[in-house]
Amino acid sequence: MSEEHYLQIRGLKKAFGTQVVLGGIDMDIPLGGHTTVIGKSGTGKSVLLKCVSGLLAADAGTITAAGSKGAPPCSYMFQQNALFDSMTVEENVGLPLREKGKAGKTEIAERVSDLLEQLDLTAAAKKYPAEISGGMKKRVALARALITNPEIILFDEPTTGLDPQRKFSVFDMIRDYRKRFGFTVLMVSHDVPEVFEISDKIAWLDEGVIKFWGTPEELLSNPPEDLKPFLNPQLSPA
Repeated sequence: MSEEHYLQIRGLKKAFGTQVVLGGIDMDIPLGGHTTVIGKSGTGKSVLLKCVSGLLAADAGTITAAGSKGAPPCSYMFQQNALFDSMTVEENVGLPLREKGKAGKTEIAERVSDLLEQLDLTAAAKKYPAEISGGMKKRVALARALITNPEIILFDEPTTGLDPQRKFSVFDMIRDYRKRFGFTVLMVSHDVPEVFEISDKIAWLDEGVIKFWGTPEELLSNPPEDLKPFLNPQLSPA
């Protein structure tokens, strides 16, 4: 495996009954970088993430992370944050550590406190999700994803339902914290071309396969014909 690639995906396939969703995905995810998978709704972007994380079992193919086969040590940030309403912010953030059962109460409390401070969430520690803003909920969800020190974080449409200003705030948050904490990002998003500003690599998933792989600059300078209407609806034929 090339040293610059943290995650290699080869021949990944997934079908539900007779519906083929992933028809053989090949991807190389750069270490410490930000890779975004774009594509129309229903093309299997979220299914791809779930297969990478191990939440879904692929029908065929291999996933190799840093030379080891199998799902990588990762965290998954869901579309709607998936915070538990009955838990406080600090309880939500500490949940993955409690589930693993490898850390005592004192260690968990210290790690949660340190992380909340780094993400400027200390004042919200005792509050419940219903008592904080939408943007703060995103930071809490990210804190929960970070608490286990993952090598890679999978972001599933992290700006769904947000207005343009909040959307860019979330993108800025992901970019800033990736640089601060050093994790690798694999994201799926429909926010084109906005997401290009924070992505190192773009993969276009269509009809179950990756039809483009490269930098945002390469995509914008020479987009595949089939992708042009997706990049700019004004280019669609009348």
